[in-house]
Amino acid sequence: MPTAGDPEPPRVSLHLLGGFRLLHDDVPVVVPRGLQRVIALIGLRPAATRSHLAGLLWPETSEERALSSLRTALWRLRQDPCCPLLTDGDTVRLGDSVRLDVDELVGAAARVRAGDLPEVAAEICRHDLLPGWYDDWVLLERERLRQLRLHLLEELAGNHLAAGRHGEALEAALAAMAAEPLRETPHRLVVRVHLAEGNAFEAVHAFYVYRDLLLRELRLEPSPAMAALLADTLAPIRHASRREPPRRPDRAGPAPQRGPTAPTAPGNR
Repeated sequence: MPTAGDPEPPRVSLHLLGGFRLLHDDVPVVVPRGLQRVIALIGLRPAATRSHLAGLLWPETSEERALSSLRTALWRLRQDPCCPLLTDGDTVRLGDSVRLDVDELVGAAARVRAGDLPEVAAEICRHDLLPGWYDDWVLLERERLRQLRLHLLEELAGNHLAAGRHGEALEAALAAMAAEPLRETPHRLVVRVHLAEGNAFEAVHAFYVYRDLLLRELRLEPSPAMAALLADTLAPIRHASRREPPRRPDRAGPAPQRGPTAPTAPGNR
């Protein structure tokens, strides 16, 4: 246990959302790409055995050679502890002093599901996991966290809306919309927020902007559930359009008078 005279250990933060970044007391640490992969996987799979980690990192080699490569990588990390690691039997995990942004995202999602309205950092909701990395384990984790992030933002918007915090609800819904523009649920939330505020024009405008986008990109119409949101708003307009015949646009000046029928040519009598 550190005493009062001992220096505080460095604050280490590992960022995987939006790209790999390792910080010591907010100072970036340069890590070779090969070791970045090892650190990132250990952070994402803290309970994985060494055999499992080695198989994911070096899938094209034999198990013996993959384990040897992992041992070498771990040895290099221990020589310069840029990212503290803890060994527990056959598993390796990040040290307790390492703060991982993915853990913050998962924790925020759990609090929102419980009905909380936490202050969610914009960074953890804005970016995908390790863009530009195409390892199979990265692709799986990227999609899992993308869905988690979208549901977090949508549930946060719904919770804010239920609490009457329309500005916060709209902000969360728009963030989800920016992350996946063709996804209907955030657009539906935007319409609901505008209706709750009494802004019928904004609600109708948001609906047709999404409808045009969906028709242009996928040749699809919004779902009946989304159209039903505006049923009460558009009902008086539709009723009036059925009751009154459509009018021709007014022309400049009086309408021309119909003259006498032109005489028939002699040869056609």
